Amino acid sequence: MTGIARAARGWLQLAALCLALGFACNASADVFRPAYLELTQRSATDYDVLWQLPALDASTTLQLRPVFPATSEELGERSSLFANGAVVQRWRIRVPGGLAGRTIDFPGPATQRIDVLVRVVRDDGTTQVGRLSPVERQFAVTASPGAVEVAHTYAVLGTEHILLGFDHLLFVLALLLLVPDLRRLVLTITAFTVAHSITLAAATLGVLHVPGPPVEASIALSIMFVAAEIIHGRQGRPGLTARYPWLVAFTFGLLHGLGFAGALAEVGLPEKQIPTALLFFNVGVELGQLLFIGAVLAVMAAWRAVSRRIAVSLPAWTGLAAPFVIGSLASFWFIERVAGFAAR
Repeated sequence: MTGIARAARGWLQLAALCLALGFACNASADVFRPAYLELTQRSATDYDVLWQLPALDASTTLQLRPVFPATSEELGERSSLFANGAVVQRWRIRVPGGLAGRTIDFPGPATQRIDVLVRVVRDDGTTQVGRLSPVERQFAVTASPGAVEVAHTYAVLGTEHILLGFDHLLFVLALLLLVPDLRRLVLTITAFTVAHSITLAAATLGVLHVPGPPVEASIALSIMFVAAEIIHGRQGRPGLTARYPWLVAFTFGLLHGLGFAGALAEVGLPEKQIPTALLFFNVGVELGQLLFIGAVLAVMAAWRAVSRRIAVSLPAWTGLAAPFVIGSLASFWFIERVAGFAAR
């Protein structure tokens, strides 16, 4: 390996360390807990409403609520239940002329940082899904969507999920550190992609049923395993992953696909366009993954260009620091997640 290549490798390790430390600030990695509004159309004018809002207890909730068009009226009493860190309310509304073409507002304090997922189930079986950021507080209800709208919505959701799923990104980053050869890296990432595509489809379509909490804990365990393999390799004791990285990536990719399916289950699928939604959610996941890999490789390429002009070396400890931080963070997630579902 040339001096430039060794320097580039060192800087990649240092970048991995910085990214891992940044991920540590989001220690509840991949927790998909926005506020959630579901509207189920029962007639041309009537809708069942489900509003779920994170809360400390039954009376301590965020100051956020859906506001329907002024002509709307509530039918009957609201029911309210506190469970699993959220208050869930149900009621029915009547909107003369229906909600299509109308806007739902979500007023709240400007400092309140929480996303809102909205799902509208129309009486023809089609579904509209959207995610509002803290700076977007209006949701426009549309008529039954076409395939293009479904494809766009689910591709965006898939991309957002992978880019905000710090544990998935940390696993990919660990693979980048573990496999120095470009050809083997492409094979490894391809195996990971194929595997998580299989279990994402199987779980979403109901072929495979696996509880979510153990899956999330196992994903953290997979990151710990790869981090340990990196350390062993740096110490001159290459393990199974160094010899067959594609096999390990495929095996753990099956677990990560179940994690993606859990996020997709939070959103739901349009009844009449399930294949389109599933396909483009997966496309979005792949796009986000490629963006992340491209960014890391771009940093490496930029360093190679700079290293031709300057001579900089990194301390030897950086070679082990990055996998140690990655493994430690994954260990924290593992303990947190096991404690979470063991306490239920």
